[in-house]
Amino acid sequence: MQDKPIIRTAIPKRRYQIGDHSATLLGEIESGDARAFRYILAFVPLGQREPILYVCAEVTPPREQGQGRYRLRFVNANLSEIMGSDDRWGDLDTFAEQGLKLGVQALGLQREAVVRLL
Repeated sequence: MQDKPIIRTAIPKRRYQIGDHSATLLGEIESGDARAFRYILAFVPLGQREPILYVCAEVTPPREQGQGRYRLRFVNANLSEIMGSDDRWGDLDTFAEQGLKLGVQALGLQREAVVRLL
């Protein structure tokens, strides 16, 4: 998976159940690569250990922060794409809402209820 976040440590902030997938929203992330993350939302099929999809709020490099302090990145097995930059991705609730929308749509889970567990 290209651009998969390398996570050394992180604190789970929220957990969700969406059909046959779980999603964990991580904060206070210590990255194992050159990127700095504000939040990561990782989607995992039930019964598996590894995420198959990530939505990340990455800290935008200083020279690019005119468009926003955070950029929203979508990562799965076939794609790594920056979806835009904005200061609002630094807000937990705003990031969670957008990350869940992207993940649910990409995984075809639109008919499933999003249940917040934590």
